[in-house]
Formats: sequence, C-alpha cells, structure tokens
Amino acid sequence: MRTGTIRSGNSCALLATACVLFATSASSTEPDADSKVGPEADREEWIELFNGRDLTGWTPKISQHAPGENFADTFRVENGVLQVRYDKYQNFGTQFGHLFYKSPYSYYRLIIEYRFVGEQARGHPGTWAFRNSGVMVHSQDPRTMTRDQDFPISIEAQLLGGKSDGEPRPTLNMCSPGTEVVVDGKLYPEHCLDSSSRTYDGDQWVRAEILVLGAGQITHLIDGQEVMEYALPQFGGGAVHRHDPAAQPTGKLIEGGYIALQSESHPVDFRRVSLLNLAGCMDPQAHSYRSYYVKSEPATCQYAASGRTP
Repeated sequence: MRTGTIRSGNSCALLATACVLFATSASSTEPDADSKVGPEADREEWIELFNGRDLTGWTPKISQHAPGENFADTFRVENGVLQVRYDKYQNFGTQFGHLFYKSPYSYYRLIIEYRFVGEQARGHPGTWAFRNSGVMVHSQDPRTMTRDQDFPISIEAQLLGGKSDGEPRPTLNMCSPGTEVVVDGKLYPEHCLDSSSRTYDGDQWVRAEILVLGAGQITHLIDGQEVMEYALPQFGGGAVHRHDPAAQPTGKLIEGGYIALQSESHPVDFRRVSLLNLAGCMDPQAHSYRSYYVKSEPATCQYAASGRTP
C-alpha cells in the first residue's frame, strides 16, 4: 500500500460535493401540500437476502476454483443458519472464498447477524485469520474475478472475534482490497482501519449494520451504535493479488457493487442478512414513494392509471 495521504487535491472537494448531494436528495423527500402520502410511505421494506433455507440467490467464488463451485461444501445451510465450514478441506492454504448475492446495490442499509464458532481450518494462513471474516460491499462482479484471485476488489467490513485473552480486538473494521477510502478529509494510507467497537469474545451473536450511500459516505454500526465512518470509496491501493488490472481503474469512485460474505479459514455462522434499499421513487405523488429513500430513481415511480407517468 502507498504511504501518501491524498493522490490529488480533489478528495476534500469530492467529499463536500457528496455531502451536499446527499443533503439535497434527502430534503427532496418532503411532500408538498397537495401530496397524498399514506402510512405505507414510512413502512420499511426489508429484503431478506438469506432466506433461512438454502443458498438461493447466492454464488460462491473460492480462490483456485471457478465461479459457482462451492468447493468442499464451504457454504451450507443447516438449521436455518448460513454456515461457513472447512471440515471437508485437506488443507486451507490460500483458498479464500466469498459468497456473492445476485444483485448489486448502491444506497442501502445492511444488517448482518453473525458469530464465530469452532477452530480454524487445517493449514490456515496464519493466526491473523483466527476468528476473522468479513462482509464485502461495493464488490466487483464475481464473474470478473480471475480463477486464482484471492479477494474481490471491494470494501470489506471486517468481522473479528475476541481471543478471550483480555486484549482488545474490535469488530466491524474497514479493510480495502484493491480500494481506498477517505478518512478525516485524507486518503487513508493503510489497508485496514480499526473501529471503536468493544471486543466480542466467545461464540456470541453480534448484530452489525452497514449504511452505504453510494460513492459518498459509509457508516458501520454495532447494535445501533456508530463505530466507524469513512467516505469516497475508490479503486486503488493493494492487498489484492492475481486480479485483472482492468477491474481496478485507479482513482475512480465506486458508486455501487455486489455484497459478499467471506470465508477466511475460521468457521462462522450467519443467521440474518437483510437489506433495506435506500434508492427508489422520491415523488410523494407516486404509490411507490417511500419516505426513507435518499437516492432518486424516477423509473421506479408508480402512479394511478389516470395519473402521471414518470
């Protein structure tokens, strides 16, 4: 990774622009006096990305294997829980895996409930991967990854479990394989940044939330409390190997992408993966208007038969 701060003088200006755009789009949700906004406008329509039964809608991509190959039954569902397991591995090595949801998103809230269990896989890559996993956002399409690529170009919300040794080990950190972010007005020079969360020892369930606002701001929360914030996700940096350089246009802002759950050699369970899309119809005259949208998508507006069309 580079040790500099800002590639050019544009980062702070871009951040200010992003904030203005967000404030403008958010304020446009206010209905006018003639609107007929019903109670459904405030009803949050969460999408359950994990259905609790099987891996419908998800595609595995494991390093050294083709997209769609769920090598050694790494990702499986048992008793309503999406499990990441390595009992059928002879040697983990560097077979880092990711399970991708089928649809890309740009503006959304994502809730993950996870826990670490058991012991690391045989032949794991190191103690750094002990109780270590992640949720990748703004990820590249798994079909654009090379066969031997280790991590997708993405922003990782890193999940860490405590070592029960009394030492702090925060979770929901930020890591940046093939990407970079702006923190406090400057391009962050390191690969990972720790959050302010407390340490979660043992096999307890943890509720993590990620608020993603396109190429603007990304916020991490644990149990509803903010633990990290950064902005202007963009292509660049290192910490990704054997990838196609064409998938990493350095300096370009990342507006959206795929969501993926990680396998990094320690068993982990996911019992909830839920998403609230924040992009949609922001016209209060439309039936499909929702008060919580922050990104306008006029094509999604639905009107009465005798009413307006977008």
